Amino acid sequence: MNESLKIFAGDLKNSFKDLVPIIVVVAFFQIAIIQAMPNNLTSIIIGLTIVAVGLALFIRGLELGIFPIGENLATDFAKKGSVFWLLIFAFTIGFSTTVAEPALIAIADKAASISDGKVDAFFLRMTVALSVGFAIALGTLRILLGHPIHYYIISGYILVVIVTFFAPKEIIGLAYDSGGVTTSTVTVPLVAALGIGLASSIKGRNPVIDGFGLIAFASLTPMIFVQIYGIIVYALAGNNDVATAVLPVVEAAQTTAVVYEFDLVKKLMDLVGVIKDVAPILIVIFFFQYIIIKKPVAHLHKIITGIIMVILGLYAFIVGLEMGLFPIGESIAFQLTAMKNNLLIYLFAFLIGFSTTMAEPSLLAIAIKVEEISEGNIKQMILRLVVALGVAFGIALGAYRIVVGDPIHYYIIAGYIVVIIMTQFAPRYIVPIAYDSGGVTTSTVTVPLVAALGLGLAENIDGRNPLIDGFGLIAFASLFPMITVMGYGIYSERLLKKAEKK
Repeated sequence: MNESLKIFAGDLKNSFKDLVPIIVVVAFFQIAIIQAMPNNLTSIIIGLTIVAVGLALFIRGLELGIFPIGENLATDFAKKGSVFWLLIFAFTIGFSTTVAEPALIAIADKAASISDGKVDAFFLRMTVALSVGFAIALGTLRILLGHPIHYYIISGYILVVIVTFFAPKEIIGLAYDSGGVTTSTVTVPLVAALGIGLASSIKGRNPVIDGFGLIAFASLTPMIFVQIYGIIVYALAGNNDVATAVLPVVEAAQTTAVVYEFDLVKKLMDLVGVIKDVAPILIVIFFFQYIIIKKPVAHLHKIITGIIMVILGLYAFIVGLEMGLFPIGESIAFQLTAMKNNLLIYLFAFLIGFSTTMAEPSLLAIAIKVEEISEGNIKQMILRLVVALGVAFGIALGAYRIVVGDPIHYYIIAGYIVVIIMTQFAPRYIVPIAYDSGGVTTSTVTVPLVAALGLGLAENIDGRNPLIDGFGLIAFASLFPMITVMGYGIYSERLLKKAEKK
């Protein structure tokens, strides 16, 4: 018991350290730029404390429950030798976790509300969920076959670019963002555990080179599927003008972002919501464990304890964000857009991108696994810093794109070309990790703030359309970490070669 408390205390200390960049950024903009103290300072402090506790619970729950069951399932499937059931499991995990993903539901509802009914929220979610199920199954097949990941990813990027030239401009930003909101906080660790467990169980596979990459597939395929969906929808709908009505969600954020009100019923519903999000994953896991593999779960009490900790951690995390980070972050974003100072907007975009990524649970989970699998050669803190810098630059550049009104696909296509070129020079072990890094940056913390910033900019700048210009920041946040992580790999390799020569 004492040992468990010591471990949790260490996790809690690290969680508070992860929140320091967010606190510094928010305090700087609130005091130095806005020059006003927030009305709900007490609830902000309490909220950030709850976030830290939630993050600590979440990480400990992953170690106890999600990582072991994912890796054990992969090992059991490898022993069973049934490719069919393994691929069905991979597809089901991808589909079931994505269709109920809160970030995807929010983005789909926003898209439906500003597309004049052309984009249907339900069909958009189904399209994305099917694409993620297909992606996880394809990524699993790649591990089984032992093919290099970059052949698949580069082919996918080329296909994205080709489809972009045929897709209506109203759907492009939304399609690119769909790739960033599919990888949820619970899905990422489970999918990572599945890939690593599978690569560890198959002779001739390397957990670092072959185990990572499933998340990259889940971020890539929605961009293709959603653009095809958009081509069909807009072809059937004709060429009516796109609605430019003010987005209700944005209006609500502008008027209510500063004040947080505690609602017990809503908080209980939030807990029910978290359980509903995790339930499909648990149903799929236990169905395949007991019905297909026909084997009891090892250390079941530990696994259940871990799963409960993950649920409670996620719940605390969401409650804390609503109390502490979202109100103040959205308030600052809208006040800055109203000030019409572009440099301040870019600075805020950069700093909020960096600070929220450092606190992102999905990235933390992957970074811990990378350090473990690489036997300490890739430090989790360095990896997170490199990814955070990529996100920061990406969101700042995305904000600039909205301000000047450039088409998004010019930037994204140029970014993909850079990724493809760097893939040829980056060491093999870093490529799958770099591809996955793009998918884990846009989750619980980053998506709501980044979406609010993009839509807020599009609403406040004359001549911008929220559907065409407001979406896309999440895509920038997913793209640039791939470049910075591969850059880090290339730089590290050169340093190593220099040291060997000496």
